[in-house]
Amino acid sequence: QVQLVESGGGLVQPGGSLRLSCSASGRIFSIGDMGWHRQPPGKERELVAVITRDGSTRYVDSVKGRFTISRDNAKNTVTLLMDSVKPDDTAVYYCKLDIRRYALDYQFRDYWGQGTQVTVSS
Repeated sequence: QVQLVESGGGLVQPGGSLRLSCSASGRIFSIGDMGWHRQPPGKERELVAVITRDGSTRYVDSVKGRFTISRDNAKNTVTLLMDSVKPDDTAVYYCKLDIRRYALDYQFRDYWGQGTQVTVSS
C-alpha cells in the first residue's frame, strides 16, 4: 500500500503565506513527477504546480512568482510554499505523485492525497 498525507492547510489573510506538505509512505521504488492541484468551490480541479525528479518546475500562470514547489527525494515529500496569497487561491489542494512501486514494474501510477482546505480571507 501507498499512503499520501497532506498537511499545512488552513485560514490565511490575503497577502499572507502558507506552506503545504505531502509525504508518501509504503512500498515505493521510485517517484517521478510530484504535483499540486486545487479545486476551488464550484469549479473543476486544476494543476497548480509540478516538479520533476530532476527538479524542473512548471506553474499555472495565476501562481507564477507567488508559489514555489520543491521536493525532498530522500523523504518522499513535496512542498508548496504559497506567498502573497489571494482570495482566488481559496480551494481544496491535492498532491499527486507518480509512483513506481516495484523494481520490476516499470509503470508509474498516480496517487492522490486526501486534500487540504486553504481559505484566503480577511
